[in-house]
Amino acid sequence: MIVYALICAAGHRFEAWFRNSAAFDSQRSDGALSCPLCGASDVQKAPMAPHVVRGGRAAAVRAPAAAESPADRRQPGAPADGPSLEAFAELVTQLRRHVEEHCVDVGSRFAEEARRMHYGETAHRGIYGEASAGDASALRDEGIAIEAIPWFIRRDD
Repeated sequence: MIVYALICAAGHRFEAWFRNSAAFDSQRSDGALSCPLCGASDVQKAPMAPHVVRGGRAAAVRAPAAAESPADRRQPGAPADGPSLEAFAELVTQLRRHVEEHCVDVGSRFAEEARRMHYGETAHRGIYGEASAGDASALRDEGIAIEAIPWFIRRDD
């Protein structure tokens, strides 16, 4: 199974699981994908963020498990009767705070730094940054585990 970060034409970001890359392509071309927030069927893969590594072991940074239920992992097109957008925004805010406090922002050098850690050229550490869809795909093809993190623009008002 593959989890992809997706984005609709209206800019809503969400995740969905697929059997493989071909399943995503097939569902997208058949119009079977839709945004769970607005129902838009123009859905594309979004740039993926890092898989955070700590102490030599890979571990995805996620919101607390107790805050997640099976309804939180709805497939595109499923009814939107799960957690409110406000609750989701709070979880994303907590996640962002955790990542910023415990990881290094490598910015646009994310793909390069992830490769350096994967191939043992530098010590494993928690990083986050930006990667194009092409870079994210290439990293996965090389066997480098990365994860997308939903990221809201921080507002200090």
